[in-house]
Amino acid sequence: MQKPQFVENQIYHIYNRGVEKRDVFLNDKDYLRFVHDLFEFNDKDSVFNVAYYFNSKSKQIESRHLEKERKPRKLLVEILVFALMPNHFHLLLKQTRENGIVKFMQKLGTGYTNYFNKKYERVGGLFQGRFKANLISEEAHFIHLPFYIHTNSLDLIYGSSTSIDWRKQVEFLENYRWSSFPDYIGKKNFPSVTSRKFLLEFWGGEKAYQKETEKWLRERDQNIEKVKEIALE
Repeated sequence: MQKPQFVENQIYHIYNRGVEKRDVFLNDKDYLRFVHDLFEFNDKDSVFNVAYYFNSKSKQIESRHLEKERKPRKLLVEILVFALMPNHFHLLLKQTRENGIVKFMQKLGTGYTNYFNKKYERVGGLFQGRFKANLISEEAHFIHLPFYIHTNSLDLIYGSSTSIDWRKQVEFLENYRWSSFPDYIGKKNFPSVTSRKFLLEFWGGEKAYQKETEKWLRERDQNIEKVKEIALE
């Protein structure tokens, strides 16, 4: 797939999966590391010492300590939405400076792969080639893609069934940590990672976003078709 020309203030769907569709998150520490990397690598300046904050032989340092000790970041992108699944991830990004998405994704991919390979004593690429990207230029994609990304984790409980009550689906999403959805409905999860103001203003706030998600879920299969061409292949 040919990548679009990344332009400031445009929104892009960024995604990738593990090489040979392998799992790239094997436990909670791996998910936490990737979420940490989403925050830490979203900076024009180089990371001072990632290992200091996330060392496999020590406990995770709490975010309040991180915030006290680091300089203000110079964001490469705004992370509007994210969702992590065992073998892939989805990001909705707005580029904030020239070449921001490419720089951010290079830092993110290299950093997490180095962590994963060292931890699990492996070598080689972890992801399926370079990241995939689609410009969000159609209104239907802009409207449906955040919900598609936020509900992606439902595949973990759906299996081959599509008859799970939408209320149970919402309950699952509210408690799925590896997504920005809890923060979008006012349930503090990883609030410092995402820039939510733009989408929340569009949808009318946290309560309205939750209600729109509930409506979207009632016709999930049909709504997924509307973004299928820019979703994970």
